[in-house]
Amino acid sequence: MTKGLLDGVVVLDLSRVLAGPYCTMLLADMGAEVIKIEMPGRGDDSRANSPQVNGESAYFMNLNRNKRGITLNLKTEEGKKIFKDLVKKADIVVENYRPGVMKRLGLDYDALKEINPGIVYGAVSGFGQYGPYSQRAGYDIIGQAMSGLMSTTGWADSPPTRTGTAIADVMAGVSCAVGILAAYINKLKTGRGEMVDVALVDSMVSSLEIINMIYLCTGRVPTRIGNRYEAVAPYDTFRAKDGMVVIACGNDKLFGLLKEVIKDPELEDEKYKHNIDRVNNHATLKVVIEKWTVERNIDDVVEILLEAGIPSAPVNTIDRVVKDPHIAGAREMFVETEHPVAGKIKLTNNHIKLTNNKIEVRKASPLLGEDTQSVLKEYLDIDENEYEELLNKDVF
Repeated sequence: MTKGLLDGVVVLDLSRVLAGPYCTMLLADMGAEVIKIEMPGRGDDSRANSPQVNGESAYFMNLNRNKRGITLNLKTEEGKKIFKDLVKKADIVVENYRPGVMKRLGLDYDALKEINPGIVYGAVSGFGQYGPYSQRAGYDIIGQAMSGLMSTTGWADSPPTRTGTAIADVMAGVSCAVGILAAYINKLKTGRGEMVDVALVDSMVSSLEIINMIYLCTGRVPTRIGNRYEAVAPYDTFRAKDGMVVIACGNDKLFGLLKEVIKDPELEDEKYKHNIDRVNNHATLKVVIEKWTVERNIDDVVEILLEAGIPSAPVNTIDRVVKDPHIAGAREMFVETEHPVAGKIKLTNNHIKLTNNKIEVRKASPLLGEDTQSVLKEYLDIDENEYEELLNKDVF
């Protein structure tokens, strides 16, 4: 079992719930020594999230695998001192408190860079470290709402819709990891650290790509259009006998192949000749295509179209995804691990694949405070007597 490309990189993880833990999960999966620091007694709020397995949160277990876990009360002077001492040995700090919280504790980037000038400090928040909204609470649904994503998700006759997963949190976590790795590379070259400031709202605004450009270039406000795409057609979901399929004809050549398969004379109409024509006539085009798809099962439609060289896919339910021979099989996107309380549990594996180094789940998520004594002994040489004294002062 390999340690990973980031072996030797030490990360102090103060983050909770999703965006920050997703960021540090990526770093841990790639081999970094991530030390998750939680509040004594309570820990990360997501430990209480559903679903639960033997009293342990699967939500927490998925995001916090490959990490060591300690408890530390940063409101005590002793706790602050221990954290600062750990910062001297660390490369990266990650937190997702509301801006200002770490400054009030005396543990913000300006304070920590005095202790370790090379520290890379990743901060994830709802709206970023500055600006008129910086003090607002940030949750995934807020990121999706304020970025404009919800206004374009759903159908024309439906209300604005949140995506099924917490995509603003995930995008912010990925973005923070990218920023941290760039800052760390620069630190290796210059010796200077960096603060990485990532906002949920900014991350989602960036992800909207063509949606923003439609308004910026044309003045038209994009609205909800279901599953089709503004730029090309047909590029949408279509009804089959037993569910839905995706057909994605990204150019005129692919549409020509689709016409050969369906063999419906209506598709020869001039109003479907070029992509821009098909975009303008997407509604009638969909009706013609669905006359063909609705007579066949999902897998038959996909097989026929793929055989003809036309991009197509089933709209999978999750039970299909976890049994898929490519996703779950060859790409190993679900992996089993052994948790000391939950027992055997399958987690969603890391999606990044490297040529020479396998990214893998090496360790289950930590129990609350599981590694406190061993981490403090290893990094700060705190012996058993000193540990007991600090424990009695409610530092852990």
